[in-house]
Amino acid sequence: MLNRLLVVLWMALLATGCHTDDTVFVVEDGYPAPPMGLEGSYFHRAVALYWTLSPQWNGESFRVFGRRVGDSSFFLIADVTSCSGGECEYTDTNIVPSVSYEYIVSSVDPDTGAETDADVAVTVAVPSFDAPPVPVGVEVVALDNTNYVRWGDSPRSTSDFSHYRLYLVPDDGGALSPLGDSDSPGFLDELASNGVTSSYVVSSVDVYGHESAESATASGTPRPDFRGELIYSFADEPGLSGFRFPESEEIDPVTDGMSPVRDFRLQADQFGWWLVPGPSGEAFPEGVFTTQLKCGVAADSECEDWTWAPLTGYTSVAVAVEPELTYMWRVEGDAGAFHYGSIRVTLLGSDQNGASLMIFDWSFQLQAGNPQMIRR
Repeated sequence: MLNRLLVVLWMALLATGCHTDDTVFVVEDGYPAPPMGLEGSYFHRAVALYWTLSPQWNGESFRVFGRRVGDSSFFLIADVTSCSGGECEYTDTNIVPSVSYEYIVSSVDPDTGAETDADVAVTVAVPSFDAPPVPVGVEVVALDNTNYVRWGDSPRSTSDFSHYRLYLVPDDGGALSPLGDSDSPGFLDELASNGVTSSYVVSSVDVYGHESAESATASGTPRPDFRGELIYSFADEPGLSGFRFPESEEIDPVTDGMSPVRDFRLQADQFGWWLVPGPSGEAFPEGVFTTQLKCGVAADSECEDWTWAPLTGYTSVAVAVEPELTYMWRVEGDAGAFHYGSIRVTLLGSDQNGASLMIFDWSFQLQAGNPQMIRR
């Protein structure tokens, strides 16, 4: 039998279905065991109440009462007839922002109508429903079989900021697909594939689960990316002086300087080094100073690269080449479609035998007509 227990009950409950504040009732033996460990918390526009079953629980149901803090009466807001694993829960969505609510739960004997309140009431402060700011400046760094998505970190300045959430935008305009959450303003999508464009949006989420609207869409198309390639000048090593941008890793990009599939070859004379376009390649006549071929995930703030290949202005005339410059290329692929590539020269020099050579990094866009190479 349940021992005598002092709890706060309100006489008006029996007559009107609500509690008042001015009556203390002594629970006699035979009343149901009270709910235990009543707790409440707020998340995403709802208040969740939790309690546990007493060891003396005998199948009784529960009633949930609530009121705004400062109001004189509690009102019945729900009946709870089932629990799971000894744990009970009720979610109140009939709330408004910036208001505190007080709740109490009672157990009810369905046969006698006897009712016992939990020994405590809980108060839950509902915050503003405002979400953090929408992330801005979303951009995609297209890597090799990977897209690195990054954006501005200004939403972090809000006091209740929690994390960012990244979504994949489907090509058919359907529902967004969540990719994951990030504590920092960046996300590495390693499921992206070379030659396939992926589009993304980002939202910010606060500690209460409020989520901002989605950002503007940003897209990226991964492409093969290689470092430290070496070719010789045509005069010194003609069989190793040509280069072609390969469409697969199985193709050797270094080729003969007279090969009909070359995109360019290296030539050196007393006036300098030159990139000479091949049968299917055209060069943009001016290089751009860069510190890296691409400024990727771990790049420092002083990193400089060349973002987009120009769409026009290419030439089949030899282009003077210098170290630390990036050069853009347009090559004709299958069915006459144009593809874009880039090289960044890291060294012009000679080997131990005096043969002139060039070492460079390169990237190639597999998707026809897409000029996106690397992020600025």
